[in-house]
Amino acid sequence: MLSCGLPHNLRIAKDGTNRKGKRAVESKGPRSKSALSSKGVIAPHSQMTDARMGRIVRLLTGNGTVVVSGTKIAEEISSSRSEVWRLIQQLRGMGVDVAGHPAMGYQLRSMPDLLLPEVLKPLLRGTIFAENIHHFYKIGSTNTAALQAAAEGAPEGSVFLAEEQTAGRGRGDNGWDSQRSAGIYASVILRPALPPSEVLVITLAAGLAVHAAIREIGLRLSSPLDLKWPNDVLIGGKKVCGILTEMNSEPMRVRYIVVGVGINVNQASFPAELEALATSLRLASGSELSRVELAAALLKSLHREYAQLISSSGARESILRRFAEHSSWVQGKAVHIEENFSPQHGTTAGLDERGFLRLRTANGIETVLSGTVREAIGN
Repeated sequence: MLSCGLPHNLRIAKDGTNRKGKRAVESKGPRSKSALSSKGVIAPHSQMTDARMGRIVRLLTGNGTVVVSGTKIAEEISSSRSEVWRLIQQLRGMGVDVAGHPAMGYQLRSMPDLLLPEVLKPLLRGTIFAENIHHFYKIGSTNTAALQAAAEGAPEGSVFLAEEQTAGRGRGDNGWDSQRSAGIYASVILRPALPPSEVLVITLAAGLAVHAAIREIGLRLSSPLDLKWPNDVLIGGKKVCGILTEMNSEPMRVRYIVVGVGINVNQASFPAELEALATSLRLASGSELSRVELAAALLKSLHREYAQLISSSGARESILRRFAEHSSWVQGKAVHIEENFSPQHGTTAGLDERGFLRLRTANGIETVLSGTVREAIGN
């Protein structure tokens, strides 16, 4: 995010974009090019999934025991048989096991856990996220794509999902490890009627949504979920999820917010430099999960939190209370705050009315507006 000294590391751009607040699994290193060009056109290395592929999957799934002719598929997607063959080949490249060829027709033998709009949409009925789902096989960053779309007028509730990110972004200049089809890499556009100084509560609400979604699918984890202020979800002290909230605003009014959520779902291992820092739901539970089920649970939970926030006067207090209940970091933990200009040391003393962390120091109670919170080992 572009920083203007806005609290909680949320950065503001008065005429452009701003970024900050999410971190899932981060590693130092060179970055790939952005998913979008400076003119707002999706860059050539980004592979947005053709919507017709989802329609083919739905048709083949609905006729799982029979062979479906290329002619019938072509009629269903208003295309030619040669185009059907090209799309079938793309699906195979994504791991979808489709038997057959143009002369004989096609039959779906197995379907990987792809986050396709046609699969997710029926699961999200009744939420703001059901109608505008954009899926990428490969992209630089879902947050970058969502920010560009928001700047061009994309509606609230637009969702951007990727199987793989080549330039996933975390806090500061850190990159984010995004293994192909192993995690959930999602960004959503919101347009709340909030002043910029009160946006932190949305990041906290997103953390609660992740917490609720993981619990909803009934996993038995090796350690409890722990919300780390302001934007991480941990298991056993290791990061399983990070949230990056980026916004564009005027001094007193938010134009739009992009909330990016990265969840490590089915990773079986991590690069050596991340092994001590990161975990996945698979590693913490011993079970491989359905990303579709978890992504749907996440977006439904985020819808509930956001709908309450913008409609109920007591929602903010509820979010702050529940975040503190699910966090070992908010109260009574010895920490040091890594901040560029004035590092702080002390013991956490709860959240203030806007969601900022309060810190008991030798000089009294201070409010943490930005910086990375780390446990003070040995203190």
